[in-house]
Amino acid sequence: MIAALALTLALTACGRMGELEPPPGGTLPPAPYGATEPPTGEDLLAAEPTAIPERSVELRSESEEREDDPFDLPPEG
Repeated sequence: MIAALALTLALTACGRMGELEPPPGGTLPPAPYGATEPPTGEDLLAAEPTAIPERSVELRSESEEREDDPFDLPPEG
């Protein structure tokens, strides 16, 4: 148990914190049309509001009986 905990702590400490850079020989994408400079790694990881929209409908809170579906047919063959 202690060994598993120590291994878990050692693996979580391996994370690298620092500036994101493209792999060797790679480049960041070109600047979008109209932009003066290419985006940084942090800019590329930041989600725009349209990328993560808020839910606009209420989820069903109770299960409901499904209506008969005439297109729900068994497979042929």
